[in-house]
Amino acid sequence: MSTNAEAQNGGALDAIKWLVVIALLGGLAYGNAFFSGESVLYRAIAALVVFAVAGFVALQTVKGMAFASLIKEARAELRRVVWPTRPELTQTTLIVIGVTLVVALLLWALDSLIGWGVSSVIG
Repeated sequence: MSTNAEAQNGGALDAIKWLVVIALLGGLAYGNAFFSGESVLYRAIAALVVFAVAGFVALQTVKGMAFASLIKEARAELRRVVWPTRPELTQTTLIVIGVTLVVALLLWALDSLIGWGVSSVIG
């Protein structure tokens, strides 16, 4: 039973992998500050490489694999979405703008009416 729970959580090897990821990102932050006199291009390239390596190591963990699975499922769901056509999008946008303007005018009129009533009572 303990080996099954350890397999689900990843165990000590996953903890070591996460420590490596944290060390890589911490080293990136320190290196970026240490080499602040160097070209931004070189530091950006180094940052991309370190991010790629840290991401690869993180994806080898149990939580990383679950995250990758979630991303794959989300992409599959996005392919099944029925997106609106351009005329539908334009019509819906115009309706939203129109309703927003009407509500804004109603609120302005109500605010003006209440303000007039309060000022007439207060004097």
